Order: sequence, then C-alpha cells, then structure tokens
Amino acid sequence: MTDYFNAAEYLVTRRVDAGDGDRTCAVGSRTVSYAELDRLIGDVAAAYRASGLHRDDRVLIVMADDVPMLAAILGAFRAGVVAVPISTMFTGAELGKIMADAGAHLVVCSAEFVDAVNEGLTAAPDVGTVVLDGAGDLRVPDGVTGWSWPAFVASGAAAAPDLRENVHTADDSWALWLYTSGTTGSPKAAMHRHANIRHVCETYGSRVLGITRDDRCLSVAKMFFAYGIGNSVFFPLSVGATTILERRRPTPAIVAERVAAEKPTLFCGVPTFYAGLLNSDLADDAFASVRLATSAGEPLPAPLLRRFKERFGVDIIDGIGSTEALHIFLSNRPDHIVPGTTGTAVPGYELRICDDDGEPVADGTPGALQVRGESIALGYWRRTDATRQVFRGEWLITGDTYVRDENGDYTCLGRNSDMVKAGGIWVSPSEVESRLLEHPAVVEVAVVGVADANGLDKPVAAVVLSESAGGVDETELITWCRDGLAHFKAPRRIVFATSLPKTATGKLQRFRVREQLADGAGELTGAVL
Repeated sequence: MTDYFNAAEYLVTRRVDAGDGDRTCAVGSRTVSYAELDRLIGDVAAAYRASGLHRDDRVLIVMADDVPMLAAILGAFRAGVVAVPISTMFTGAELGKIMADAGAHLVVCSAEFVDAVNEGLTAAPDVGTVVLDGAGDLRVPDGVTGWSWPAFVASGAAAAPDLRENVHTADDSWALWLYTSGTTGSPKAAMHRHANIRHVCETYGSRVLGITRDDRCLSVAKMFFAYGIGNSVFFPLSVGATTILERRRPTPAIVAERVAAEKPTLFCGVPTFYAGLLNSDLADDAFASVRLATSAGEPLPAPLLRRFKERFGVDIIDGIGSTEALHIFLSNRPDHIVPGTTGTAVPGYELRICDDDGEPVADGTPGALQVRGESIALGYWRRTDATRQVFRGEWLITGDTYVRDENGDYTCLGRNSDMVKAGGIWVSPSEVESRLLEHPAVVEVAVVGVADANGLDKPVAAVVLSESAGGVDETELITWCRDGLAHFKAPRRIVFATSLPKTATGKLQRFRVREQLADGAGELTGAVL
C-alpha cells in the first residue's frame, strides 16, 4: 500500500499540474476545462467537510449525468468521503432502503429525481443534509438541512482553504460504493478503493481502448453504472481527454444529436442500444467521427456486431465486466475481434473456468468464470454471506458460465443463476414475481429471460390468473409492475398460462418455462416431471 493516493488528484489535479488546465475536460449543460473542474471539486470537497462529513462518511448521489454529478463524485474523492452514485430508475421506496443501508449522511440529487428522493428520505434516519441541483420541490424532514447546489458550492468556496485540499487517502481507502443486485436479488454495495480506479485506467483504458488525450468519449451507460463511470469519468480524465455528458435518457435521436454536435471518437454502448440504433432511421455516416465502439452489460450477439459494422462502418469490441470488478476484465481487442465471443483477458487480470468443485477445467469444457485483479472490490457492505459466496480469496466468482476455445477466446453461455439482465441491468425474477403476485388476479408467476429478435435477453413473465380475473390483460399487469418497481424491472411481455411446469414436489421448473417461451409457445404446459 502506498503512503498516499487520492483518485481526485490522479484524475484531475495531476492533469492540471501536467499543463492540461486549459484543455476541455467535460461537455455537458456547460463546458469546463480541467482547471475549472479542479476548482469546482475543491469547492465541493470543502462544502462536504464544512457540512460535518468525516472520513469514510457516505454521500449518496442521485443525479443526471452532467458537470454537477461529475463534481459531486470527484469532490467526494478529494474530501476522503465515499461517493455512492445510485440508479436514477429506482422508486422512492427503493431509494429509501438504499439510503438507510448505506448509512448516508448527505444526499445530492437532480431536480428530475426530487420526488423519489423526498419519499426515500422518510426511511433514511442518518441523512442530515440534502442538496438539490436545479429547480424542484425539495421537502426535507425536520432536522435535515436543505441546500441548492449553487449555494452549497458557494459555501465550500467560502470555507477555510485547507478544506479544499486533497485528503491524505491511501490505496486501500474507500472511494466508491456501487450498488448491484449481482447474483442475488438484494441490492448490495460493492466497496471500491481509491487504487481500483487507477488500475482500471491502466489496464482496460490504456491497454484495450488505447485512449489518448485527443479522444472524446460518449457513453450510453450512465455514471451510476460501473461501466458508465469508467467510460465517462475514469478513462478520459486519466489521460486529459474530453468526456461528453448527456443528462437525458438516451435514445437513438438524442445520441445522433450529440454525436453530430460533439464528434466523439469513442462510443460506449450496450447491445440493446446498438439494436435500437440499427432499427432507427439514422444516416449510415452518423458515427463517422467514432474510431471505436465498445459494448458490455450483456453478450453482444454476432449478427448484431456484423450489422452495425456493415451499416455504420465502426468496429465494436465486446467485453464483460462487473460492478464488483469496477470495469471490464475480459474483452475483444481492436485488432482481434471474434464475433460471438468476449475475447481474451484484459492485461492485468487472470481468468479461470472451474467445475462445480472449484477445479479449473480444460479448454472446450464449460464452467464457472472466475477473475482476479487489483480492481476487485473489498467486498459487500454489511453482506457477509454474499461476500463469502462471491469473493473467494483473490478470486471473484462472476456468476457466468463460460467456455474457452483452443485459441484462448472466451464465449459466454449464460448465468449460473436465474437472474435476468435487461438492457445491461440485473433484474431479480423473485422481485418481479413478488410484485405480480400482489395483483389480486395473479395466482402463479415465473419470470425468465427470453431472447428477442436481436438475440438479447428480456424479462418475460408467465402468469396464471385466478378464475375470477375478469378482463385483466398484459398491459394492465405490465403497468402494475411499473407502478411498484423501477421501470427497467417490468417484464417486456406477459404470457398467460393455465399452469406452470413443476417437479413432483411442487417446485417451479424455471428452465422449462424458459425453454417453452423460447420456442414461441403461446401457452405453457404444466406437466409434472
């Protein structure tokens, strides 16, 4: 462990010291240089500390991708407190559980999400300060201090100069917690060190992307994702490049608008979004400025990769990472793209495929993928059992089934569990099933992942209705899910069944549900096997 390392200094102050102060750092609703960002995160760090935060206290960040969110994260690094960026798709009730679990003392939110934050605060007794960026109706409980973002930043600018300095953190100091459902349905925080940020920059960023100070990065994945924060923050800032931030929900039209205006050279997406781009009416030269595209979040089907290259003329390198590993550890390369595979290990990581006994298997034999490297999280916050299951000494159990061929390329065969990944986000079937079962007309339900026309898994619910269900239809049940869960968790399709397949002991045969839906069955059979 080094005596001193602070990720904010590594990403920003170091660039200013290297003479990059006047270079454009970020383009969002405003454009800032590296020197301007350095001053801003100093103000934010001082405001955090002046508000009473101490080392390792948590700052929960529910914000749109823009300069304020960038400053909120980096200011936390500088102040020695823990940045906890949270999905903006969570409901208020879901946010409240996470605020309470993290023990957050301060919350920063964008106006778009203030209603959910207001609701969540009622379940978060440790929160003492809430900061709102933008115009919104912030309602804080008694005893909680509310600030506007400009006033909060101004308070930091007026604070004692020593509060603006980079706190004396070390490699192993907490920097970033990222919540994930991972291989279980319960959200849990993967705890990352300051050093982990440097490691992903020096491995995937440098040795796979080959990122340079002349690159301009645009990411579809938002900064609350591990994939997104690497694409939009860690990699570009580590080399003095420019990050292009988009606070709106990405659509093909919005991305085309930003690509035309900002001319990114690196474009980072997920398979579902690449499918959307191909189904749009974008011009074939829309991505002419892009030298390389990346994909992660779920396997990229080979036909999708080929169609994108043929139409837009841009190579996509598919990779796999995880919240627990902070970013991508297995990837194709610009000079070695094998469609349908996830490529080879990123330099700086070791991989192995193991059998059920934890023993490595030979090439050509499927097994459970494990990885080790310096960016692996310290574990899960207050989740001892889950930590013991996933973190085995130096090795991280990814939960993915893989096979390696004789050339050393890895191919994903699916998950080791029943979790479903929709649009690159983990969805717990049990959570969705619980919500559907709250509907008075639903008797039984099974949620599984079924490939769509592009070969991408989407959550589909097989539902058995009560005899008195009346006119309950697919739209009503999907709306029911969206009203009680984050929208991305809602099933994309409902298939009605008279019964669900079970074992002789009454256990659901989820694999049979998946098989029958994949075969296009309009109705499921419930034979006991």
